[in-house]
Amino acid sequence: MSAEQKAKAKAEQTSSAVKKTAGKTVGNESLRAEGEAEQAKGDARATKEKAKDTLRP
Repeated sequence: MSAEQKAKAKAEQTSSAVKKTAGKTVGNESLRAEGEAEQAKGDARATKEKAKDTLRP
């Protein structure tokens, strides 16, 4: 996984966890949903990069 893409995936996953937790804590459903969507995006980016690494000789 390229370092830049790996960093982006981790940043998305981390910020999404914060948003999701904050949304749950204050009862803000839209913030929680936004956090979940960003987490899915970060997970997808990480999976894509791992697949690239697996396919490289």
